[in-house]
Amino acid sequence: MKLLKYPADRVPVTVFFTLTLLDFAMFFFVDNVAVIVVYWLLMLPVKALVSAWNHHHQHVPMFHSRPLNRLLEMSFALHTGATTNAWVLHHVHGHHRNYLDQGKDESRWLRTSGEQYRYVGYTLMTALTAYPRAYVVGRNHPRLQRALVGYGLLTLLLVATLVVIDPLKGLLLFVFPMITSLVITIAATYRHHSGLDTDDHMHASRNYTHKIRNILTGNLGYHTAHHYRQGLHWSKLPELHADIVDKIPDEYISS
Repeated sequence: MKLLKYPADRVPVTVFFTLTLLDFAMFFFVDNVAVIVVYWLLMLPVKALVSAWNHHHQHVPMFHSRPLNRLLEMSFALHTGATTNAWVLHHVHGHHRNYLDQGKDESRWLRTSGEQYRYVGYTLMTALTAYPRAYVVGRNHPRLQRALVGYGLLTLLLVATLVVIDPLKGLLLFVFPMITSLVITIAATYRHHSGLDTDDHMHASRNYTHKIRNILTGNLGYHTAHHYRQGLHWSKLPELHADIVDKIPDEYISS
């Protein structure tokens, strides 16, 4: 019986679970605060990259088994600050449906006044409203909303327990990474759509074709293709990009 839906997910999933085990090993077996701080700083870019894969999983779950998907989502949550169904509601049922309408977009880059958010303003506003907006979207998807709340509370309980056991290591290994990863991830999304006020899907996203960048983010650089068929597995995005690239303005594609 195949556990994973797509063989391409084998390496990423192994990496994510290994990182989780490493975090807990650092928590239980390392007492040198300097080592913990260095580890936290070194993991900042790594866990920000994990957020891209959490995003992919919320579009196309990696396992056939729901319990395994939930276990993976707990791992993702501890790395990225985005718990079960947070991306599904905020991003899949929210942003993807509304990104052409800045009055509704859950990741809106335009203020109600019609003025464009600056980079920092967008990052802070989207980070602070991420969970409230996800919860609001969940009103139309009560089953998903219940899982958002339930697994969110479970994650909170786990992290709170770790902080009680050892406050400093709990903060440095779990709380701070969850917060910083979420903020870094949101900051990275600003360039995807900001300033592109259009009702044409082919003119609404910026694309980045750099090979290493797409290896690290699961082809998220092919952003128009991702929005064009959001249910397509990440491994197939380059092929779709090649099919539609002639419809995307050249100025929206860079390496």
